[in-house]
Amino acid sequence: MSSKKLSTVTCHVINAYGNTASNVIHAYQAGGERVVSMLDARWNSALKQSRSQLATGVAKNATAVQQVLQKFTLKGLTVTSGGAQGVVNQVVKLADAGVMTVAQNVDRFEDKTGVNVLSTVAQAALPGAQALSALATQIEQKSATLAHKIAGKKAVVAKRSRPVARKARPVAKVAVKKVTKAVVKAVKAVEPVAA
Repeated sequence: MSSKKLSTVTCHVINAYGNTASNVIHAYQAGGERVVSMLDARWNSALKQSRSQLATGVAKNATAVQQVLQKFTLKGLTVTSGGAQGVVNQVVKLADAGVMTVAQNVDRFEDKTGVNVLSTVAQAALPGAQALSALATQIEQKSATLAHKIAGKKAVVAKRSRPVARKARPVAKVAVKKVTKAVVKAVKAVEPVAA
C-alpha cells in the first residue's frame, strides 16, 4: 500500500517542522542571551561613568541588583526554552507515532477487507505531501541559517531531518497515553513562566 510512502513523507514533514521549531527556540535563547550581554555591557559602562558621583554603597548595591537581575533573566531564558523544547519533542514523538499507527491500521484494514480505497486516496495525496515535504525542508534550512546568524559561534542547530523508509510499528494505547500525559505536563510547566 502507498500509505507507507505517504506515512514516510508525513513523518519527514513532522520532523522537519519539529527541527524548525527547535531552531527557533535556540535562536530565541541565543538572542536573549545576546541582549542580556549587551545590557550588561551598557550597565557597566554607565556605572563606570557615574561611579564618581555615587556613594560607595550605592554603587555596590546597584552592581549586586544588576547581577541578580541578569541571573534571573538568563535562568528564565533557559527554563522557557527548555520547556518549549520539551513540548516540541513530545509533540513530534506523539505525531510520528500516530502517523505510523494509522499507516499500520490502514494496511490491516485493506488486508482484511480487500478494499483499496484508502490506498487510492493515499496515492492521490502523495504528490501534495511531497511538495509540502520539500517546503518544510526549505523552511527548516532557513531556520537553521537564522539560528546560526543569531547565535554566532555558539549556535546549536537541530540536526536536519531526512526522509527514512520505516516499517509501521504497533503503538500501544498505554504508550500514547503516556506521551500525551507528558505533553500536558510539559505545557503546564511552561504556562506559569509564560504568564
